[in-house]
Amino acid sequence: MHGLAVTGGVVSSTGVAGLTLGGGLGWLMAKYGLALDNLRAVELVTAEGRVLRASSDEEADLFWAVRGGGGNFGVVTSFEFQLHPVGPTITGGLVAHPFEQAREVLRYYRDFTKSLPDELTVLGGLIHAPDGSGAKLAAMVAGHCGPLAEGETAVRPLKQFGPPAMDSIGPMPYSQLNGMLDAAYPKGALSYWKSSFLTQLSDEAIDTMIECFARCPTPMGQMLLEHFHGAATRVKVGDTAFPHRADGYNLLVLGEWMDPAITDRCIAWARETYAAMKPFIAPGRYVNYLDDDEAGDPIAAAYGPNYRRLQDLKKRYDPNNFFHVNQNIRPA
Repeated sequence: MHGLAVTGGVVSSTGVAGLTLGGGLGWLMAKYGLALDNLRAVELVTAEGRVLRASSDEEADLFWAVRGGGGNFGVVTSFEFQLHPVGPTITGGLVAHPFEQAREVLRYYRDFTKSLPDELTVLGGLIHAPDGSGAKLAAMVAGHCGPLAEGETAVRPLKQFGPPAMDSIGPMPYSQLNGMLDAAYPKGALSYWKSSFLTQLSDEAIDTMIECFARCPTPMGQMLLEHFHGAATRVKVGDTAFPHRADGYNLLVLGEWMDPAITDRCIAWARETYAAMKPFIAPGRYVNYLDDDEAGDPIAAAYGPNYRRLQDLKKRYDPNNFFHVNQNIRPA
């Protein structure tokens, strides 16, 4: 309505609270940072029932902790965000290629994302055709939040590569871009996801992705790559509880299906695919993508060098671990 926005994920139905408190990846993160990087203040109810306002000037330690620490420190009842002028018309959309060209597409995606302007965010990966046919595709999805003329220039190489079998990139309202992927995640779908950052998007990692996706048993399955660069990577590791500030890629193995009869097959595919990608996986994890059967200590992997400070603050604000039905940070 006012031409203002803040990083809001890549699926518009995602809840703002969980998105923000765990990180907040989205189309604007290279220009304006993660959702949590744009928090000015929160109001929070503690385990004791106290109502606190946390900001850089009030309860600064708590404010640091909730920017990545999830629901471990209380119930956040309001958020105050810094907004930015965006659009309202921006450049965005999807280009897709036949699955037979997946190796060339993903290598091109890797090369293209090595030098992007802050205004441009590009996701890549392997998907199924949106028409429900089950056809497998290699795709890139772009969002450029700067002036339209600059956006047209920035995305032109994506449109010219191939050329693509499907191309929807062009001017659109930012709100349309933010909801463009919604149909791939319908309410009521059954899901089993695995995710981790990659050390690098090597040729071997790309080949493994393609081999695994060829065996995907559901026409709703995907393997996606989220690229980090720009403003989201210029924040120091210790400035917020969210520590993942390096350029690179986050891998998602998305098992999604509607028919309960194939549940076991879809879960097995996601687990086997993630296991096959293990040689290329970095130690870091994104807390919003963790599931409930992770091996090792995924919480420590999610917070890295910030984990000990989070445990100390958990002891201060929730010593009895009242808020534990979450990706739990145990008190020191």
